Amino acid sequence: MPEYIDYGSPDGAVFGRTSTELIAFYGATPAVRYGDVGAASTYITMRFSTLAISTSVGGLNTEAAMSSFVTQISTLTVAMRNLGLIT
Repeated sequence: MPEYIDYGSPDGAVFGRTSTELIAFYGATPAVRYGDVGAASTYITMRFSTLAISTSVGGLNTEAAMSSFVTQISTLTVAMRNLGLIT
């Protein structure tokens, strides 16, 4: 039978009272909350063309969109590794 960290309150559970408290999962070294990198500056947009070959068929069709996407994925990966959620 699993053990639970919370006691079943309808208000939920919070890990860390402040943004400077250390948290870790799966035996990783506890780390502080990952720094704010802001929201993605561009979003993936889907555009479809009736042409057989098109450079704008879906998604990341500008350098800025690709750069923003890569930054967000990289940031998520680093934060999840630091918390021990992925290896």
